Amino acid sequence: MAATGVHVLLLCPVLIPLLGAIFSIFGWNRRRYQRTVLVVGMALLLAAAVALLRVVSAEGIQSVQVGNWPAPFGITFVADLFSAIMVLLGAMMGLAVAVYSFISIDVRRESFGYYPLFNTLMMGVSGAFLTGDLFNMYVWFEVMLISSFVLLALGGERAQLEGSIKYVTLNLLSSAVFLAGVGILYSVVGSLNMADIARLMSARVTEGIALTIAMMFLIAFGIKAAIFPMFFWLPASYHTPPVAVSAIFAGLLTKVGVYSLIRVFTLIFVQNPGYTHGAIAILAGFTMICGVLGAAAQMEFRRVLSFHIISQIGYMILGLGFFTPLALAGSVFYLIHHIIVKTNLFLVSGVVHRLQGTYQLKPLGGLYKRHPLLGLLFLIPAMSLAGVPPLSGFWAKFILIREGLELRHYLLVAAALVTSILTLYSMSKIWVEVFWKDKPESRVFGGAPIAHRLPRIVWVLYLAPIVALALCTVIIGLAAEPVFALSLRAAEQLMDPQAYIEAILGGG
Repeated sequence: MAATGVHVLLLCPVLIPLLGAIFSIFGWNRRRYQRTVLVVGMALLLAAAVALLRVVSAEGIQSVQVGNWPAPFGITFVADLFSAIMVLLGAMMGLAVAVYSFISIDVRRESFGYYPLFNTLMMGVSGAFLTGDLFNMYVWFEVMLISSFVLLALGGERAQLEGSIKYVTLNLLSSAVFLAGVGILYSVVGSLNMADIARLMSARVTEGIALTIAMMFLIAFGIKAAIFPMFFWLPASYHTPPVAVSAIFAGLLTKVGVYSLIRVFTLIFVQNPGYTHGAIAILAGFTMICGVLGAAAQMEFRRVLSFHIISQIGYMILGLGFFTPLALAGSVFYLIHHIIVKTNLFLVSGVVHRLQGTYQLKPLGGLYKRHPLLGLLFLIPAMSLAGVPPLSGFWAKFILIREGLELRHYLLVAAALVTSILTLYSMSKIWVEVFWKDKPESRVFGGAPIAHRLPRIVWVLYLAPIVALALCTVIIGLAAEPVFALSLRAAEQLMDPQAYIEAILGGG
């Protein structure tokens, strides 16, 4: 592909949702127009992401300097296999949730700017995955924070506002620590470009200062990724907005934090991996256990799923803590698996709420008899989350546990296995309470009127994205080898960042 075409392709994941947000604002009071703009924009974003991954896979790491300012002085966008994979996953979830939004977002929220905000959120996510310098990563984080905060509070319900305050407070703290870390790093290195910083770190930064800055970035990105002990904002907020918002948050927002951790701790902060990455591995173990214990104690559908986001984040950063090519491949594989599965589970929870009027598990029941397809569509991502073979979650966990045994990290392996067992317990609890048992007669818990039958078009719009994501889970499980091969190639690029540095800085 010609250089100009690659450059345009690199910018498309940011430009497409930006244009979608602008066009949506122009049609502020036209719901059908805004819906069309959103779904067409997400389809174009998906097409651009597929093309970008193909180019990066075939031709290697690609970069573009915006405004033709040479690196490291200008604004750099760069795509290696890891970032291209993440952009593709973001586009897939964006399209799935866009379709789901048509029948799950009420008119009031649509009139308050749901569609422009959704596009802006996707722009921030894509920008964070593709940026090549730390300050612009901070900028994209703020774009995400502003749009996600408004989406979380959109509607003004009491629970939403309470969850939004907790969400924005902790994320603002994270942003402050992040910006302070960027400032200190710039003061000692003299650059914001990540490839240039990686080149200069060993020459200009002493080990003590590098370790201090690394801990600041670990705190900043750890809050955004919801790792132990900085996770409590997530289960307090993710269950409060409409389910479409919960789903896109669950699928993507914490994964931007995980992506950032993997990026900086494989490219910049690699001087003392015994300390930094050892600390990350320990935090991964605590994150898994604390998250899954929280999920086991909950009796509300989305709260269970929210705590499971935390526990599964532990698996993703466990590979970074082990810091070997195979372990990082496990982290990348786990990200692919989890983004799809977790988004899908939240979408299923929304259908259950539409049918029976509550997210509380106790007053639910009997759905498998009336809607067996919905029960099957829940079981696929639920069993994948628990690591049941041959679904995608089994292979992701198998890679990480095998590498943990090779490295003799037996306590962390035990934590991962216990977490998997308790995840199976939590998913089985939802299955029994929602689908298998008979529905209780009492309506003590209240809720909206039960809708045993939904119009055909509503069922289609609800189930189309759920079926598509469930098929992805099954396909990844049954055809794990090519996905693993792609993950391993991405991990090898991360472990040997010289190609990343040369793609941005050239031979200089």
